[in-house]
Amino acid sequence: MKILFMGTPDFALFSLKALVENSNHSVIGVVTQPDKPSGRGYKLTPPPVKVYAEEKNIPVYQPNTLRTDDFAALLGEIDPECIVVVAFGKILPPNVLEYPRYGCVNVHGSLLPKYRGAAPMQRAIIDGEKITGITTMYMADGIDTGDMLDKAEVSIELSDNFETVHDKLGECGASLLLKTLEKIERGTAIRTVQNDADATYAAKITKEECKLSFDADALTIHNKIRGLSPFPLALTHTPDSKILKIVEAEIADEKAEHTNVGEVLSLDDGIEVACRQGSVRLLRVVPEGKSKMSAADYIRGRKIAVGDILLP
Repeated sequence: MKILFMGTPDFALFSLKALVENSNHSVIGVVTQPDKPSGRGYKLTPPPVKVYAEEKNIPVYQPNTLRTDDFAALLGEIDPECIVVVAFGKILPPNVLEYPRYGCVNVHGSLLPKYRGAAPMQRAIIDGEKITGITTMYMADGIDTGDMLDKAEVSIELSDNFETVHDKLGECGASLLLKTLEKIERGTAIRTVQNDADATYAAKITKEECKLSFDADALTIHNKIRGLSPFPLALTHTPDSKILKIVEAEIADEKAEHTNVGEVLSLDDGIEVACRQGSVRLLRVVPEGKSKMSAADYIRGRKIAVGDILLP
């Protein structure tokens, strides 16, 4: 099939590479978000999908909106038989959804109808899910509401964080996409309507949500830390009101009850912090104005002491 690919971040790159390197389909173009300022120097940085596409000499288009006559004309000129959408970041208008002969196929990072929306991977980890997965589906008006095509499960281990789950789902999504496209081309794909009553919504992570209160059980705290790592990172405040971001932690204890939530209980092998029930041990942190470091290095800098209280 002649495929127009729409995607932007690293998660989309898994599927684009699979289409280019492991399939007989022809990727005739890539639509991605415009370059954005990044880093301290706010240098314009291209999306990962654009970098790869240019390396493979695939035409790249970066419209500010898909809702123009110019893009409609471009679509007619490219004339794709199928549009594949993976973490593109914009809602497709009706004229785009209805254009390709084989439809618009989306790769979504959850087992729909659970976790529709922008942050399905982070939310699944934060919620303590042990199983997540990929759903391929036909796109429709609405956010992740289209008819489902195929699903594949991926386990979430207690040691996983957003990065590791992201990569496992990226690989799973790429593989499942090729299987789905094969069924579509053969005419054997089966559509399954989503049950809206079972739907949950995975909203984008806000800055306010990154603030970490230890007034919960240790597992809940641990899940939030790993669900937000390595980006945007859960954060707390030291007694001098400095931000301390948390890259990695582990559960130190699950049973002990504490009234002094947020108190530093120990500095042995990390920073052990009291939760409402149990405690967590911080292993890697980012102090305000500094780079990532081990908790041991932070402790050696004498920036924290037993008895200190960490606040949201």
